[in-house]
Amino acid sequence: MTETDFWALVTREQPGLSSDEVAQQLRKKLQPLDDESLKAFDKMMGQQLRRSYLWSVWGAAYIITGCDSDYGFAEFRCFLLSLGQQWYDKVVANPDCLAELVQWPLVDDYAYPFVEDYDLIAGQIYEDRTGHELPFVPSGQNTPVGKKFSTKPKLMRQTYPLLSARFPF
Repeated sequence: MTETDFWALVTREQPGLSSDEVAQQLRKKLQPLDDESLKAFDKMMGQQLRRSYLWSVWGAAYIITGCDSDYGFAEFRCFLLSLGQQWYDKVVANPDCLAELVQWPLVDDYAYPFVEDYDLIAGQIYEDRTGHELPFVPSGQNTPVGKKFSTKPKLMRQTYPLLSARFPF
């Protein structure tokens, strides 16, 4: 499993796909992989999710959706993975750039940047086949890396000017 293979698997085929459609797309792509490839994919998934376990990225999720739980933040990071390597790298470096994303998946006309259980799909397929679980690898440390974001509107607007303009709170 190369990094190129990984990104080809996780990147959504169309920007407006729903959370369920993105998850189904990944499941379909992972089904033909052998067990060793599933293990390698799962390991890379964990590595990439740890890269974005940052307070700065969580601050962006908070502005866009009010994301205030570790579970929701994991689903948000899975959404970021589904955007592909270029977007993922940009967001990890500068989360405010998410304001430049043209098309968002919507639920009730609101941005819904979450993909539920995306990080569990390879493990589910592996367990269904073998009856064994893949080794658990946490998608982050005990707390995100960096300085925790402030929820004070003035500081949020200073830290995330583009997102604050696009998603007023």
